[in-house]
Amino acid sequence: MKINFKIKEKIKNLTFLFICLFIFLSQINSPILKALPMDTYQSELVTEELRLKIPSEFKKIWLQAEKEVWEPWLSIQEGFLGRQIFWNKEKEEALILVNWENKKLWKSISMNEVNEIQEKFEENVKTSLNINFNPFQLIYEGELIKQG
Repeated sequence: MKINFKIKEKIKNLTFLFICLFIFLSQINSPILKALPMDTYQSELVTEELRLKIPSEFKKIWLQAEKEVWEPWLSIQEGFLGRQIFWNKEKEEALILVNWENKKLWKSISMNEVNEIQEKFEENVKTSLNINFNPFQLIYEGELIKQG
């Protein structure tokens, strides 16, 4: 009788385990799992996306600094394909889309070098506006991968 109870208890535990396992496995969505790793896009065209807060009164200075500092630097970077700059008057936001030959070339640029150029950009702006802070706030940065 005691052995019979232990067997029934083990069957009950195994059944519970199989039910839990079934529920867990049925929740897995394999297309999502396959889409997660972005390493497969290392050799495909990628667009860097930057959103900035640009107050209306500083728009002209911002565009001038972009042209004087970022454009010359970007133009000599390996893999740089071009960029587009948009400005939304109502939101006072800028959208900068920078196209790169691939993510590997884009990400091979050292953060130290990017930070140096950003410092030059900010100094240019501060000098032009005669202020001691950068009035342009980075809102978002990300990447876009061209789809089929």
